[in-house]
Amino acid sequence: MSARLLIIEDDGALGQMLALHFEDEGCEVDVAETCALGLERVARGGIDLVLLDQQLPDGAGSDLLVQLFAVSPDLPVVMMTGQHDLELAIEAIQRGAADFVHKPVQAETLQRTVEALLERRRLARHAMPLNTAPTSPPRDLIGRSSAMLTVSKAIALSARGSATVLISGESGTGKEVVARLIHQHSGVSGAFVAVNCAALVDTLLESELFGHERGAFTGAQARKLGKLELARDGTLFLDEVGELAMALQAKLLRALQEHAFERVGGTETLTSNARIIAATNRTLMVEVAEGRFREDLAYRLRVVEIAMPPLRDRREDIPLLADGLLDRICSRFGKPRMAMTDAALHTLMSYDWPGNVRELENSLTRAVIGVRDGIITPELLALPVAAASPPSSEQDATPLRTLHEVESEHIQRVLDHTGGQKARSCEILGISRPALDRKIAKFGLNVQRAGR
Repeated sequence: MSARLLIIEDDGALGQMLALHFEDEGCEVDVAETCALGLERVARGGIDLVLLDQQLPDGAGSDLLVQLFAVSPDLPVVMMTGQHDLELAIEAIQRGAADFVHKPVQAETLQRTVEALLERRRLARHAMPLNTAPTSPPRDLIGRSSAMLTVSKAIALSARGSATVLISGESGTGKEVVARLIHQHSGVSGAFVAVNCAALVDTLLESELFGHERGAFTGAQARKLGKLELARDGTLFLDEVGELAMALQAKLLRALQEHAFERVGGTETLTSNARIIAATNRTLMVEVAEGRFREDLAYRLRVVEIAMPPLRDRREDIPLLADGLLDRICSRFGKPRMAMTDAALHTLMSYDWPGNVRELENSLTRAVIGVRDGIITPELLALPVAAASPPSSEQDATPLRTLHEVESEHIQRVLDHTGGQKARSCEILGISRPALDRKIAKFGLNVQRAGR
């Protein structure tokens, strides 16, 4: 294993133990004991992976993540912590950590994680052009409907300039995906930095956006760079911007108009050329009319507006979306590509998807986790019965079949799905090769040439 690792850990004994272990495995290892030293080392370049402690003398490792990614967007970071806190793990992963391990750290287990992440990074770099900034959006923008073609054109036009963009639409429609695509195709050199305006109370959100100075408030033990500062030459994505408090709206308006701001508790005026892309599931002009949102800020944010259609209004995209999502989900769980029955596809097409693409992905994930034979059926999707059931007339028109017919049809479908590969078919069906051969002979099934 040849790579340059950085261990950001203030426990000298643990840092030395991990350094010696990975040096024995052929790695070059640097050790930093503070957030500041770790960020400085990453900024110099050449680091392939970071092992990051959560509790450091000058700050939290989870807060350092954003700064590391601003310097090196595709850097794999493994968080290490002695806290068995599920919310902390979720936060670290949401902020971009590649993995999360608890102390005491087992060097051999950690080594397997490091090797897998380095290999994934090598493959990703090999697959993408050298001048393309790596990004990892949760889903690609998939669809051939006229509504999605309109969105695609708007993305292309928005990427040509630097105007502020407002992306509107229901939750789960893919607003952040659109924001990332605009950033990716705009050719800017800076990072894509996201803030969820609904996830934090006002005081914390102000610090998250604009940063703070040491001592600005209780618990501010060190200077913190805000997201606007981190996105200086890139893109700042403000998700759920309609949730901003009036006081913060005024500060954001100034940042948009003058490209200037101050950290909380600071007097130095800073500048940022970050492009602002905002998203909301509210109608901002309604919020303006009801006195909850500044009219001048709404117009500043709506220089370009992209409306994301709900999934129920583009049902023709569902088969394509489901196919792409299934590939990704199966890959994530290390499972082979799965097939879907006609009834399952009918269920997907019939449901209204109030949670949109995010709900579709969750439903397919449940199905992949629960599947036993490689075939996704309506039951595995676990959608509301009333919404997911096919029309009763279709149910009444379907004749009841014998167990012999059902078994024969199912095994034939699996054989067709695997291209006649008996080993793979046995794995899906959960039976032995001799048992499969007996059933093929018993039912007179057709085995394609590829399986012989």
